[in-house]
This record gives sequence, structure tokens and C-alpha cells, in this order.
Amino acid sequence: MKSAVETLNPTRVRLTVEVPFEELKDSLDAAYKKINQQVTVKGFRKGKIPARVIDQRFGRGAVLEEAVNDALPKFYTEAVNEAELNVLGQPEVDITELKDNETLSFTAEVDVRPTIEIPDYSGIEVEVDAVEVSDEDVDKAVEDLRGRFASTAPVERAAEDGDVVTIDLEAKVDGEVLEDGVASGVSYTIGSGELLEGIDDAVKGLEADGEATFTSELKGGSAAGKEAEVTVKVTQVAKRELPELDDDFAQLASEFDTLDELKGDSRKRLETARQFDQATQAQERVLDKLLELVEVPVPEKLLEDEIRTRKHNLEHHQLGQMGLDLGKYLEIQGKTEEEFDAETREQAVKGIKTQFILDELVNKEKLNVNQEELTEHLMRRAQSSGMSPDQFAQAVVEGGQVPMLVGEVARGKALAVVVEAATVKDTNGEVVDLDDEDEADAADSVEGEQADAADSAKADEDKAES
Repeated sequence: MKSAVETLNPTRVRLTVEVPFEELKDSLDAAYKKINQQVTVKGFRKGKIPARVIDQRFGRGAVLEEAVNDALPKFYTEAVNEAELNVLGQPEVDITELKDNETLSFTAEVDVRPTIEIPDYSGIEVEVDAVEVSDEDVDKAVEDLRGRFASTAPVERAAEDGDVVTIDLEAKVDGEVLEDGVASGVSYTIGSGELLEGIDDAVKGLEADGEATFTSELKGGSAAGKEAEVTVKVTQVAKRELPELDDDFAQLASEFDTLDELKGDSRKRLETARQFDQATQAQERVLDKLLELVEVPVPEKLLEDEIRTRKHNLEHHQLGQMGLDLGKYLEIQGKTEEEFDAETREQAVKGIKTQFILDELVNKEKLNVNQEELTEHLMRRAQSSGMSPDQFAQAVVEGGQVPMLVGEVARGKALAVVVEAATVKDTNGEVVDLDDEDEADAADSVEGEQADAADSAKADEDKAES
């Protein structure tokens, strides 16, 4: 077999392959055997029909077609390996010449990963928010905790802001009561915004057994997005009673003996959370700077597949769970379909470029992923998916997704290398020292940018190898 490679553009090549006919022998033998098992010829036992009889009765062309279809993937793979190509997706194959007992020639056009030059990234500088926790922030955190320990006591008066009311609801659309539009004994805190728009104004001022009707757009259920006439009846009004902010509350709500200790712990927790946010912000901004430094051509077919995947996931998974369609989602977001398409394309391009650059960095820096790092990442992914680690691990193995997880961890380590080399300052001009443990955060940070792109590229690579 002889093969040659022609570069069509930075992300696409054409392979030209010539195969001597004798190299088709195994595939021809397999073709005769397969046809033998599928047909019957009077006078011959099944599977024992001579090749010459098959040629006479069914045509040599049918045998050649079967043999070529069997042989092409093998010869294509050999040509790819010989040229050391990193292909993406399925090739477009064209048989240019097939002469019986002489030669087989074909071409194969396929997308390839572009060659990327990683420049010196040590000069990257980014600014992030300073970690600042005010007394007001601490007071709000303690007040939120205090609210979780509030009790309620029924009162014989009209409902006010902050009261907890017990209500019955009935929703009608076009005059018909919805099957899933009736609810009884619902507990609702006025002003929380947890139910329907307009319900606060409807129930304020009502006493027990009071009733009101208002119009609201339904957020979920069988008539999600439609205007409904909602009747609400208050069956009880209760006042929220907050515990006193003192040492007794600190002992009730925490492991601390005094309110001052509780406030000190709240401050530490807020600082830790904001340090995490700061590290995530640093990673995202360093990644953006890195993307600006590197020229990355994007294979058009891979990009279109990625856009299609993102749209499908949004429409059939995320929006479906909320009872929305794309049109209603765009209306809520205040976007046109053209704006949505442009935004999706931009995100897809960024995701693919991120994957390509970080993969190249993994190779350049010779980064490896050990079992402990993979296990830690799997645990985090399991937690975010709502599955147990064992369930998630089983799903990953059964779905052949272990290489995908390894890739996510490796890319996180690559980004951490760049972040470590960059200069990160906060808005106060202070240099921010990011810990080595931020590698794990980096894996999660890049995941959102390139996880879908990684899935698409991995799927394409799997198809190419099959």
C-alpha cells in the first residue's frame, strides 16, 4: 500500500491511497464466505458454493463491493497511522479507481487537530476582586442563620410582609381548572418570591379564610408559560418569630459557646468562599488571556457538531426539565434567535479552542494524571451530578468515559501551570498567591468551557478509530 497526504487547510487533509490487488485477498475471501452464508444455489450445499459459481450467478461486482467495504477502514487506518495524523471525525471517502485483479485507489478527506504553537505565557497579568469581608457581610450571614431557626405562631390579623401563610391554590387557563393546577396546605413566606408572580400582593391584607384572584404566568407544569387565573385562599396567618441574637442562639445554631465566636467563624467561612471565587476568577481570566495569545484554527465540521450538541442539550435537557421551549426561553432572556445563535457559536468556538490549547500544553509540559487525582475529580463530578461516587463511576466505565475524565483532570493541571506562571493581582494592587490545590478548581473551571467540546471531539475520534 502507498499513501500520500495533501494539506487542504490547517484543519483538513486529503489522503490518497493506492492498494495492490493482492492486499485485498483476505477481504475477497471474507466476501465470498459471507455471500456463501447468505445465498442458496441448487446443487450445492449452503456455504459450499464455489467462487466461480458466485461470480456467474451474482456477479463479480457484488463480491468486489463487499470486499472493498470490508477493506477500506483497515487501509484508511494504516494510512492515518503512517502519516501520524490526529484525525477528528469520519472521513469522506471517494474510490477513484478499482480494477479487478490490478489495483484499488481511493481518497479520504478528514478533519485533523491543528498544529498549535504555545508562546511564552509567563507574562500574563490579570486582575481579580480583592477578598474583603465587611461587618455587614458577617451580620447578614448570621441573620440568614437566625432566619433558619425562626419559629411561627398563628395570629388573628391580616397578613403582612414576612408572615408565613398557609394557602390553597387553584389555577385556571381559558376558564378550565388544570389537573395539576390545584394545591392545598401550601406554606408560603410573603416576600420570598418562591411562588407565582403577583401572589404577594394578592395575599397581603387577607385574614384566615380570606380569598383573592390574580393573573400570573405559570412557571411549570402542563401549562408552563401560559397566563392563568389563580385563586388563592388563606387558611392561616402566622408570624415569624426570630430567636434573640445572644450566646444562647450561638449554642443552639452552632458548636460555639458565644455569639462572638459564631461571628468569627462566619467571617472565616465568608473569606474562604471568596478566596475560592477569587481563584476561579483568576483561572477564568488567565484562560481568556491565554486564548488571546494563541492562534487556533477551528475545524468547521467539529464546530457545527459542537453547536448542535449545545443546542440539543439546552432544549432537550435543561429547558425540558423547566417545562420551557427554546422560544419561551429566548423571550425570558430578551434575546432574538440570531443573538442566541451567535452567542452559542462564540461559546462553542471558545470551548474547542480551550480544549486544543490545554491538550497541547499537557503534551508540552508532559503532564500525567495519577489515580488519586482521577478519584478526587470523579468524586466532585459525582457530587455535582447528584449521583453516588459508585453509581457515577459505574456509569463512567460503562459509557467508556474514563479517558474523558482523565482529559479533564489533565487540562485542569495544564491551566494550573499557566496560572502559576501568571501575575495575579487584586483590585487593591496586592499580588495574589494561589495554592497548588487550585489544580482541582482549575479542572472544574475549564470543564464548563470545554466539556461538551471534549465529548464531541472524543466521539469523533472514537468514530474515526472504529
